[in-house]
Amino acid sequence: MFAVEEINKDPHLLPNLTLGFHLYNTYHSDERTLESSLRWLSGQGQLIPNYSCGGQKAVAVIGGATSALSVQMGTLLELYKYPQITFGPFEPTLSDKVQFPSLYQLAPRESSLHKGMVRLMVHFEWTWIGLVTVDDLRGEKFLQDITLEMTTNGVCVSFTEKIPVSERRHTESQENFMPRIMASATRVIFIHGDTDSLMILRYSQLPFIPHFKVWITTSHWDISMRPQYVDGYNFHGALTFSYLISEIPGFKDFLRTVNPAKYSEDILLKEFWNSAFKCKEEREKLKQEECFLNDSLETLPLFYFDMAMSHLSHTIYNGVYAVAWTLHEMALKGFTLTEESSFPHPWQLHSFLKNIQFNNSAGDPLIVDEKGNPEAQYNILNYITFNMDEEALVKVGQFIPNSKTDQDFTIDEEAIVWGWTFTESPRATCSESCGPGFRQIPLEGEPICCFICSLCPEGEISSKRNMKKCEKCPEEEYPNKERNQCLPKTVTFLHISEPLGMTLICVALFFCLITSLVLCVFVKFKETPIVKANNRALSYTLLVSLHFCFLCSLLFIGHPTSATCLLRQTIFGIVFTVAVSSILAKTTIVVLAFRLTTPGSRGRMWVQSRMSNSVVIICSAIQVILCGLWLGIAPPFPDRDTHSEREQIVIGCNEGSVIGFYSVLGYMGFLALGSFTVAFLARNLPDTFNEAKFITFSMLLFCSVWVSFLPTYQSTKGKAMVVVEIFSILVSSAGLLGCIFIPKCYVILLRPDRNTQEGVKSKVDSRARIHSGSLPPNSYQRNNHF
Repeated sequence: MFAVEEINKDPHLLPNLTLGFHLYNTYHSDERTLESSLRWLSGQGQLIPNYSCGGQKAVAVIGGATSALSVQMGTLLELYKYPQITFGPFEPTLSDKVQFPSLYQLAPRESSLHKGMVRLMVHFEWTWIGLVTVDDLRGEKFLQDITLEMTTNGVCVSFTEKIPVSERRHTESQENFMPRIMASATRVIFIHGDTDSLMILRYSQLPFIPHFKVWITTSHWDISMRPQYVDGYNFHGALTFSYLISEIPGFKDFLRTVNPAKYSEDILLKEFWNSAFKCKEEREKLKQEECFLNDSLETLPLFYFDMAMSHLSHTIYNGVYAVAWTLHEMALKGFTLTEESSFPHPWQLHSFLKNIQFNNSAGDPLIVDEKGNPEAQYNILNYITFNMDEEALVKVGQFIPNSKTDQDFTIDEEAIVWGWTFTESPRATCSESCGPGFRQIPLEGEPICCFICSLCPEGEISSKRNMKKCEKCPEEEYPNKERNQCLPKTVTFLHISEPLGMTLICVALFFCLITSLVLCVFVKFKETPIVKANNRALSYTLLVSLHFCFLCSLLFIGHPTSATCLLRQTIFGIVFTVAVSSILAKTTIVVLAFRLTTPGSRGRMWVQSRMSNSVVIICSAIQVILCGLWLGIAPPFPDRDTHSEREQIVIGCNEGSVIGFYSVLGYMGFLALGSFTVAFLARNLPDTFNEAKFITFSMLLFCSVWVSFLPTYQSTKGKAMVVVEIFSILVSSAGLLGCIFIPKCYVILLRPDRNTQEGVKSKVDSRARIHSGSLPPNSYQRNNHF
């Protein structure tokens, strides 16, 4: 009525023509739909197929609130090529122009409705929901789309109910449909259907719709519509996906003026007015006309009448204008359209109708071409009932497909009223949610939404609720005790200022001082027999190398740099090699001295001092070559160890080539083992100045330290590895110093009588008498010489 009146008042649209309309009811029935269509075709209320008794000038039909009704109408109207404009939801099957060439759909496409509903599920973390659809092709397509989208987003279906299209009576719902919903523990139920197919819910009594359920519906089902005697609280708190449409200017003002007195020939409006405003009671008092004039549609509650234009009404409005613009285009093309002239045949409208383009009064462009139908946009409305006669649909969000990801879905949680049971968003989960620090472990044989919660593994966290997998912290962070947050690691190394570092430095410097004092003693008493007999040059070399051994441990303390990483292992390997090769030379000379007893023997050349020096130089040169190859191929470098310590990043030296590192250690061990073997063989030789026993014990200590070093070094992590190596360097160096030189210092400083020619001779004579001539000839001279 509003669209027709608006067009007839427009001087620029069909100026020479007045539009009219006939209104027929379908009664939500396929049978009644066919009957009404035949009555319209026959005219004057007659039901005579293929006859037109009214001489009417109708050119198009606007009808079909559902796809089923559209099919019934379209099958009949196609026989006469009448254009049919449907105002129901868009149905892809009706776009088949081979089957329905005269049918036009103006409703937007709904290919994204299921995505919007799933976005709502994900937002409120609903993972265990029920689905109710109509058992037809449209309902089946929606069910397939939404279940696939739910699976992608980790949402599970608790139950699915399909309402047969033929199921209408409330008694049937008592026996089948509603009891199954009541038995389910699911709190959130999504409904897809229209008012026609979901009358079973509309007429369900209060006991069958639990208050602890939350309903999510589409705008095709008028959730506010109900019989007057049914309590309106049933669906209080429900959310509805309603088409986002532009407001048509002047429509509400038009509704405020509508009453039966103004449209006296409209019997439908009069019956509605009598029912809504109880004008039958007024009729008895002869005041029916006052009832018509005094009341307004604006005062009616929502379940009687909604002043806002619904999406169905919006499509009807556009359909009327589509027909008007089609007739207008035909007039511009030369067709004579007047009240007196014969109208064009209905099939002549098709070529114009399918190409028509115009803007409605709200400014929205409209193209009567199903390929150009836009994607539907949705308001999310909250249905609130205050009492039996006060209710409202309040906008709480929207879903705009094809928008930016962060702008396509919005929801205002604080504005939502969740019904009488819930004060906040209801929980719809199969299992209790897992808090931060835990992960979901699926239950065998159950849907993915049914799970148990398990603490995140060591080194991983979950910062959000209901995480399926825990995440590893970055290398420079570590999990807290609750395993729900990553904390930054502290950078650490063997610092000079920390107690352990200071202790090791003091120990190293102390032994350096002791070594220097021992060297001073040997230099001061260099002409005494005990110093001369033990090869002064080798002793000095050994003491200097031990001094550097203690000092090289300082390279392992402090912040590693490229220079210290290159020097620490190479200097350690070389100075220790010099020390061990000096010991090897000393023991070899002792053994040879006691084995080559013949005067003038040519083998005496092997016990000369330059030969011992050559042993030290050659053995050390080999180690220098190994270190050079190591540095040339894969040298050590500063590295950040983020894995050894849970809460710390250890700054240390990466050895570069592990083979190079263990080759240096292995070669040093080989020399130590050789020195130990030679010293062990010489342990029973005459011991006036024979230090083989001391060397044997010192090398035994040396080898023990470094043999235990290898497994300990491999089993420790972080800066403890550095401490183990420093400890091994200090202990082995101190062992060599103590076992070899401390006894000699004891004799030099505390028993000088034993460090003279006479003391040595008397000791030799006494041993000769005790051993009955066991002393080799000229032994004193040889020992004194060496």
